[in-house]
Amino acid sequence: MQELEKLREDLSKLDVKLLEIVARRQQIVAHIGRVKSAAGLGTRDYAREKDVLQLARRTAARVGLDEEVGADIFRLLIRVSLAAQEQDKVATFGSGSGKRALVIGGAGQMGQWFVRFLASQGYQVEVCDPAGGLADHVSYDELSKSRLDQDLIVVTAPIAETGEILSELAKRRPPGVIFDICSLKEPLREGLGKLKAAGCLVASVHPMFGPDTELLSGRNLVHVDLGVAQATAAVRALFDSTMVDQVSMSLEAHDKAMAYVLGLSHAVNIAFFKALVESGEDAISLAKLSSSTFDAQLDVASRVSRENPYLYFEVQSLNSHSPRALVALLNAVTQVAARVLDQDERGFVELMEQGKTFLAGRPRNRP
Repeated sequence: MQELEKLREDLSKLDVKLLEIVARRQQIVAHIGRVKSAAGLGTRDYAREKDVLQLARRTAARVGLDEEVGADIFRLLIRVSLAAQEQDKVATFGSGSGKRALVIGGAGQMGQWFVRFLASQGYQVEVCDPAGGLADHVSYDELSKSRLDQDLIVVTAPIAETGEILSELAKRRPPGVIFDICSLKEPLREGLGKLKAAGCLVASVHPMFGPDTELLSGRNLVHVDLGVAQATAAVRALFDSTMVDQVSMSLEAHDKAMAYVLGLSHAVNIAFFKALVESGEDAISLAKLSSSTFDAQLDVASRVSRENPYLYFEVQSLNSHSPRALVALLNAVTQVAARVLDQDERGFVELMEQGKTFLAGRPRNRP
C-alpha cells in the first residue's frame, strides 16, 4: 500500500506539471494569435495543424504511445487554442463598444449564447424574456417595457412566437438592426415582410450550431436574403472576426434545404431510437455488444433524444418541404428492407455504392 500511495503521489505531481505545460502552451498560442491578427493573417492554418498532428504521431510512436492517442490529445489542444484565439479576436475587433443590444428570448439557450457573444464584442446587452432575466443585464419580462431604442435587436424565441414578435416590432419601427435566428423562415415571411415594409433594418440568419458551441471554425451561418443590404452587412460584420463560414441563400432555398439538413437527420435518429425502444432489448445489454458503427449512431441519437422536442416538432411540422423528405426516408427504408427480404444481394450492394458515390464529395475538415 505504501508503494501504491507513492506511485499515486508521483502521478499527481506529474499531472500538475502536465497542466502547467498546457497552460504555458496556451500563453504562447495567445501570443501567436495576437501576432497573426496584427499581421492581418487568418486565425486558422490547416497546413500548420497538419504539421502539429504529424509531429504528435511521430513523437507518440517514439515514446511507445499509440499514434492516434497522441494525435487525439493534440486535436483537443488545437481546438482549445483556436477557441481562445477566436474569442480574443472577437473581443479585439468587436464593433459593439458603446452600443446597446437587446436579445429577445435571452434567457433561452441560444439566447444566452448571443448574450455572451455580443457582450464579448463590447455591446451593453439587455434581455427580454418572460421566463426571467439574466444576472448583470438589464432585463424586461415584456417587450412593451423596452423603448426598443437599442442599436441591435436579436430575436431568439421559438419559431411560432418569433413570427408574432416580428409583427409587433414592425408596428413600433425600432431604428436599430433587427434579425432573427430561427431554423425555418417561411413561417416568418409575414413578420419579416412587415418589418421591411415599415422601413426597418431587418435581416434573418440561421446559426447552424448549438448553444454549447465555443469554436465557430467549421460551422456555418446562413444569411437569408431579404433585400435589405445595410442590415445584412451589419449582421455579417458581427461575425467577420470569427472563423464561421457565412453563406447566403433565398428564403425558399433555405427551408427546402432544412427539410433534409435538419428534418431528415432528426427523423432518422428518432426512428432509430424508436426502433430500439420497440425491439424488446435494453440499452445496457446492447451496449455490451455494440460495434463502432452502433456506438456512433447511438451517440448521435442520444444527443437528439435530449434536445427540445417542441422545437424539433416545429422544424418538422412548420416546414412545407418536410413531407417530401419524410416520404424519401420511408421509401429508402422500404428499399433496404426489400433488398434484404428478397435476398437481393446485387440490389443491396447497389444501394451501398450509390451512397458511397454521393458522399465521396463531403468535406473532410469538419470539426
